[in-house]
Amino acid sequence: MQEESLDIENEELYEHFRFTASSGQEPLRVDKFLMNFVENATRNKVQLAAKAGNVLVNDVPVKSNHKVKPHDVVRVVLAHPPHENLLVAEDLPLDIVYEDDTVIVVNKAAGMVVHPGHGNYSGTLVNGLIHHIENLPTNSNERPGLVHRIDKDTSGLLVVAKTEFAMANLSKQFFDRTTERLYYALVWGNMEEDEGTIEGNIGRSLKNRLQMDVFPEGDFGKHAVTHYKVLERLTYVTLVQCKLETGRTHQIRAHFKHIGHTLFNDERYGGNEVLKGTTFTKYKQFVQNCFKTLPRQALHAKTLGFTHPTTGEFMRFDSEIPQDIADCLEKWRTYTINSKDEV
Repeated sequence: MQEESLDIENEELYEHFRFTASSGQEPLRVDKFLMNFVENATRNKVQLAAKAGNVLVNDVPVKSNHKVKPHDVVRVVLAHPPHENLLVAEDLPLDIVYEDDTVIVVNKAAGMVVHPGHGNYSGTLVNGLIHHIENLPTNSNERPGLVHRIDKDTSGLLVVAKTEFAMANLSKQFFDRTTERLYYALVWGNMEEDEGTIEGNIGRSLKNRLQMDVFPEGDFGKHAVTHYKVLERLTYVTLVQCKLETGRTHQIRAHFKHIGHTLFNDERYGGNEVLKGTTFTKYKQFVQNCFKTLPRQALHAKTLGFTHPTTGEFMRFDSEIPQDIADCLEKWRTYTINSKDEV
């Protein structure tokens, strides 16, 4: 059955989303398909967009009940440009660790989105940066100054390029894996080994499009390597230092879930449940108090090292563990001491 043709040719339309269905995609209504992909999307919004002719499959407008099949290209087009392309300078508090004419190193607070995107069009690090610095260079994704990023609820260090040359130079360093990136993560469970390496391709989950998953075999996903070292064992959780060899989306979060040690209070990956420990109500209440103290995934980009684009000097920056993670660690240390006293 041929889809109803809708007249949208006379209107200039801008692409807001584009997704390609995987080879394993089972037939699925396009409204359900888009809800899996687009954060904060509701079925009603998707159905209204389809009714208006704004949902295309292989460049043909479709109704919301159209079935998406393997390799289909699903696009959402609207009459206005994506909000992230309409960057507005905002006077935001930035924790600047270092700045010269070429680069700026920022210690990003948890909860701050790095660049504008769906559902976050203001208050981002980029909004603050373009207020602080005029004429930041843009990368291929039109994101001023950015050569890497960290998740919204991850805190820690980022380097931003202030010139075209610096952007090209730093981007190559990240691509060549010559930068140094150390993260501190609090994970569920007692890690068996004192140190080790997690390796496995990372790609978008086939079950939940808002998650990344690890694919040990085959060509799916991108090669990813995380080295870890145990810093502190605290009964039912472990503080680890992670050294990134690659920089994939959600790499640490996906890798540690894959080996059975999900990050503490990582809601997207199920770490906001009591994954290890006892069944006692008192213990569950203790964990809930820890979640309130640290209302995000326990991940901090602690150390960042790179070669300065113009001087050639290797620069290393270190940041303090943020207060919410520090307070949570203290709670676990107290719990661990008390547990030993009870034995």
